[in-house]
Amino acid sequence: MTVADELTPETPETESEEPIKQRKNGLYPGVSDELAESMKSGWADTELRDLEPIAQAAETAARRAALSARFPGERLVIPAGNLKTRSNDTDYPFRASVEYAYLTGNQTEDGVLVLEPNAEGHDATIYLLPRSDRENGEFWLSGQGELWVGRRHSLTEAAKLYGIPASDVRELADKLREATGPVRVVRGYDAGIEAALTDKVTAERDEELRVFLSEARLIKDEFEVGELQKAVDSTVRGFEDVVKVLDKAEATSERYIEGTFFLRARVEGNDVGYGTIAAAGPHACTLHWVRNDGPVRSGDLLLLDAGVETHTYYTADVTRTLPISGRFSEIQKKIYDAVYEAQEAGIAAVKPGGKYRDFHDAAQRVLAEKIVEWGLVEGPVERVLELGLQRRWTLHGTGHMLGMDVHDCAAARTETYVDATLEPGMVLTVEPGLYFQADDLAVPEEYRGIGVRIEDDILVTESGNRNLSDGLPRRSDEVEAWMAELKH
Repeated sequence: MTVADELTPETPETESEEPIKQRKNGLYPGVSDELAESMKSGWADTELRDLEPIAQAAETAARRAALSARFPGERLVIPAGNLKTRSNDTDYPFRASVEYAYLTGNQTEDGVLVLEPNAEGHDATIYLLPRSDRENGEFWLSGQGELWVGRRHSLTEAAKLYGIPASDVRELADKLREATGPVRVVRGYDAGIEAALTDKVTAERDEELRVFLSEARLIKDEFEVGELQKAVDSTVRGFEDVVKVLDKAEATSERYIEGTFFLRARVEGNDVGYGTIAAAGPHACTLHWVRNDGPVRSGDLLLLDAGVETHTYYTADVTRTLPISGRFSEIQKKIYDAVYEAQEAGIAAVKPGGKYRDFHDAAQRVLAEKIVEWGLVEGPVERVLELGLQRRWTLHGTGHMLGMDVHDCAAARTETYVDATLEPGMVLTVEPGLYFQADDLAVPEEYRGIGVRIEDDILVTESGNRNLSDGLPRRSDEVEAWMAELKH
């Protein structure tokens, strides 16, 4: 049964209430007065009174304090976002905006964090939908009512959990329309909130807020590093799951691999952090192959790029290229070992005080040396790098920041990201690759259709770096031994 079968009570709505939506072709023509009255009473008190603050409450408070200090005297509005329709009356699973989740720890739709300026800084309020109303029947008649989609926290419960006073978000738009003084809002998540502020904000000032919140995530705190390690550890187990069922994938398709990893992500985390790339054979040469509908054949390579996202939204991003048969062929091993050597050079360049670009340059130099050595392009290596000729077969950058987004901190200024100096607490990927397209006549036939990428998640430490994903083997002989052990 679906909510479409239920209708609005026949009693008229007050002018201040929006009618509860009903489906055109529902099976019930209405709700009797007797049923409406029955549904109002006879329910136990389910208020949760012994709640403890969420694990990251201290960290989110510190993040809000840093935001307050950056924009004194200004009202700051950070929405979670709204549900998005998938088709007709079904919605996509909701994921709160990173900015909102980073500052609150809350993940519910329609939430808004507001920082109101005061003499000492700001007063924070989290605006949320309260529990669905029993008096007007919302809890059982609305598609988002408690009996249809589950219980929301009461505002009192939310205040305890997140350490922020909570108010009814349905009153917020009117408050914002009446607000005076400078205001900034994170755009792109809540059209209703933006409309209420349309005459009070500017694109330039709002972009400064977005950039600040992106750059704030460049350095991960202890809680974040712990969550990233959890994400990686689950991802390692997901890769092990895949290796154990490669025979079943051969009997079906890449979808079996995708589904196998997704099971681990949903059992141990919130979701996958991005669309899984389960690319077998020549599909490995398509950098973002997410159709995952191709055959899985013994003798080919499988490029698996996947990451578990934790319940707090931190995602791993790991890639391994595996011989489906369990053993690399000679040409596969040659290409794989070249990428491994490039990754080793890249990881070695990740250290505090080094430039962000260093790991990319180090890895690209190795790959350029290899393609010159193999006679695929004319040297010297310096010429190849200057002209970017290696990019025909490498194409992408060698890594990116990682965190609550798989490509985290994307709105940061260039000088604080790709042109910056590495600092302890930064987490980034190192992921060189070589991709020889099936129709590439510039390389010998034996190369064609082979794609290799190796990707790990690297934490910058005080003394160098730590590979968070070192639970998965990388060297070709170790990969073969690991696969053989898992298949027995």
